[in-house]
Amino acid sequence: MQKAGLLLGLCARTWKSVRMASSAVARRNPLENKVALVTASTDGIGFAIARRLAQDGAHVVVSSRKQQNVDRAVATLHGEGLSVTGTVCHVGKGEDRERLVATAVNLHGGVDILVSNAAVIPFFGNLMDVTEEVWDKILDINVKATALMTKAVVPEMEKRGGGSVVIVASVGAYRPFPGLGPYNVCKTALLGLTKNLALELAQRNIRVNCLAPGLIKTNFSRMVRKGSPASHWDPKRHLLRRRFPFFLQLWDDQARLESLKATMQIKRIGKPEDCAGIVSFLCSEDASYITGETVVVAGGMPSRL
Repeated sequence: MQKAGLLLGLCARTWKSVRMASSAVARRNPLENKVALVTASTDGIGFAIARRLAQDGAHVVVSSRKQQNVDRAVATLHGEGLSVTGTVCHVGKGEDRERLVATAVNLHGGVDILVSNAAVIPFFGNLMDVTEEVWDKILDINVKATALMTKAVVPEMEKRGGGSVVIVASVGAYRPFPGLGPYNVCKTALLGLTKNLALELAQRNIRVNCLAPGLIKTNFSRMVRKGSPASHWDPKRHLLRRRFPFFLQLWDDQARLESLKATMQIKRIGKPEDCAGIVSFLCSEDASYITGETVVVAGGMPSRL
């Protein structure tokens, strides 16, 4: 009897070890064999998200408006041994959205994850000076295209039994940034879009959540000229797909930098990688009971309506 007890104890410990090892493997690859689309993902936050999803086991399709940017991002991530492909996609064009989805389906058999990261900031100035053309452009790309991109992937997600959508908004949705009225408005609209999509798509086993980055340091944060009026708006020059291009010369202006850091609990500027892990979590089974929520990644900057 004593031997039987020892044997049972040994078996229990062995089984526990197997389960722990299995769980560890699952944690290391929480997105194993999932297929992810990430828009505007050749630089900055989008690129960091694409890299993290691939590191966590997903097959990732990156995209950008320019082929050379796609090629560079894919080459970089291939060099890290990650499963990444890419295609050109201007999210405001229906044919490009369709091509992005078709690329994932043709190469990997379907779509499990969509990260909608593309956005534009075509104006800096007073809200009363915004032209109809600027309103149309920013709402078309930042809000309507996000809804239509989601619509394009839903049928493919349904074929896989469900999926996860993450929409990238901004802390400006909660705390408007001066001079960026239309941008702030569209990001607040994305919070509402997230909740409405989550409500409608839950019955299809598709979760929809939102990421609201704060001040994140990217290469594009130097590229929009302060005071660009709507009357001088040039799409080729100002349609940049990142979070905070309005912080002109931020990294060279120590006084402005310190002023912004004073509004944060964590006294530093965020990195794109600070956003990536949150997105991977939201797309994983660990977040299987989370939908319709917005996660703010802003160093403790005030962020509630």
